[in-house]
Amino acid sequence: MDKHVETPADFATHEVFNQPPPLEDVNLFTADKALRETVKREGAGDAEASLTAFGKIVGSAETIDLGRQANAYLPVLKSFDRFGHRADRVEFHPSYHKLMAISVAQGLHGSPWDHLKDGLAAKPKPGAVVARLAGTYMMTQVEAGHGCPITMTNAAVPALLFQPSLAKEWIPRILSREYDERFIPAAEKRGVTLGMGMTEKQGGTDVRANTTEAVPVNGGGPGAEYRITGHKWFFSAPMCDAFLVLAQAPSLNGKGGGISCFLMPRFTPDGEPNAIRIQRLKDKVGNKSNASSEVEFQAASGWLIGEEGRGVRNIIEMATYTRLDCAVATAGMMRQAVSQAVHHCSYRTVFQKKLIDQPLMANVLADLALETEAATALSFRVARAFDRAHEDEAEAAFRRIMTPVAKYWVCKRAPNLAYEAMECLGGNGYVEEGIAGRIYREMPVNAIWEGSGNVMCLDVLRALMREPQALDVVFAELDKAKGANAAYDGALDALKEAFADFGSLEGRSRQVVEQMAKVAAGSVLLQHAPSFVSDAYCQTRLGRDWGDLYGTLPAGADIAAIVERARVA
Repeated sequence: MDKHVETPADFATHEVFNQPPPLEDVNLFTADKALRETVKREGAGDAEASLTAFGKIVGSAETIDLGRQANAYLPVLKSFDRFGHRADRVEFHPSYHKLMAISVAQGLHGSPWDHLKDGLAAKPKPGAVVARLAGTYMMTQVEAGHGCPITMTNAAVPALLFQPSLAKEWIPRILSREYDERFIPAAEKRGVTLGMGMTEKQGGTDVRANTTEAVPVNGGGPGAEYRITGHKWFFSAPMCDAFLVLAQAPSLNGKGGGISCFLMPRFTPDGEPNAIRIQRLKDKVGNKSNASSEVEFQAASGWLIGEEGRGVRNIIEMATYTRLDCAVATAGMMRQAVSQAVHHCSYRTVFQKKLIDQPLMANVLADLALETEAATALSFRVARAFDRAHEDEAEAAFRRIMTPVAKYWVCKRAPNLAYEAMECLGGNGYVEEGIAGRIYREMPVNAIWEGSGNVMCLDVLRALMREPQALDVVFAELDKAKGANAAYDGALDALKEAFADFGSLEGRSRQVVEQMAKVAAGSVLLQHAPSFVSDAYCQTRLGRDWGDLYGTLPAGADIAAIVERARVA
């Protein structure tokens, strides 16, 4: 009898089954019912074709894998070249540059400003902000880190407009749809990106405590060159072509001086690298693909934007736009987290039933989907206010109040949602090969960046102190949904009562801003979402028929319909 010869098949322990297929090669626009409805409702219906094409690109297996690669092969600081000369450069994996090129080609770095090609006084295209942010919402689902310079470039434009001489030089470069990764002077590039530098070691949020100094070269004044010496503790995307930075200008003969805003290019006009010394790259919890650095300025050249002493006002215009991006991008990551959870549970069988058909799991998924749709509704309603603020004072007032409200609440809700969605995947969610863990690590940064939670709440109060009539605008907007839901009506009345004693609000402003956000989200949902979404949201978030964790929707909620609406179709 022949002796049996063992083969690898004899040692096979199992075949792979009961695992979902990868969630890839899907159109992130057409497969998202809530996003499609939102884009049309908020005034960007004309962008549907462009967003459909972009949704196919970013939802492809190739682009999704670029996101994985950009976070597996991290940026590397090259302080010196091989001969010992200062280099102060950061090397990125090719996947990062490909993602940047995709985002720039779509105009995520500045498309709302395309009208400025016709002159600095031209009027913007209706719905341009919403259209751009719909693209951001999708791209962030695939890879968020490279979105930092994309966001800052877009947000730099309104700050540059305070100094027309600089705006005329730099805005045409920004509006190019070509990404150019080369480390060369901006005038020689096909397109540019911009960053910002505000935070210092001793200052943090208190930028007026900054010690970086700016000395005029020839008299100073708007648009003039200064030499800037100091440091920045967080200086993201140091390979951008220019940066908006804050520094203290000296007071001369009792005039001028104070915190001022400067444009600091990576290269000086003579073609030499500017004296921006990268000390190290931050080893961050998340946001790994984006190089955040500590830098020193050694008499680096910068050009004053606007008047001396108006730096906070000038750069806060930039921060206003980045805060909106924080809210929308976070909502996008929430959408991806929930999509992954619903997809996994649609295929995974446990106890002879699909996970999605298990009542308790379905409750969790529906609860997560409600939170995500509310975050999307709120942030894009604020985006519409950005589109219309230039021609509608009520929308401008709504924007000023509700931008920090949306940024505060959406970004605060996201980390726990990402964790809960990750738990739906079990062990599969807790490994780096998948996207769930990366999203979870990414979520806290948007709550911290551009103003932490306390700063957002205080900004709401400060804005209302400057223009108390803006509160009437907000309430007029919220009154549009009055009468549609008893829980909503009760929450709106309680919110109005909370503002009756304005002087005592600071200590409880988190509570009040939270309520503003939830009522505002409920208002949009009641007016535009299916009743099974809006009623469940208001009953749980405003009526308090809800637990402290996700998965506690009451018996009357149409859980199956909510989950089906969230499915990637």
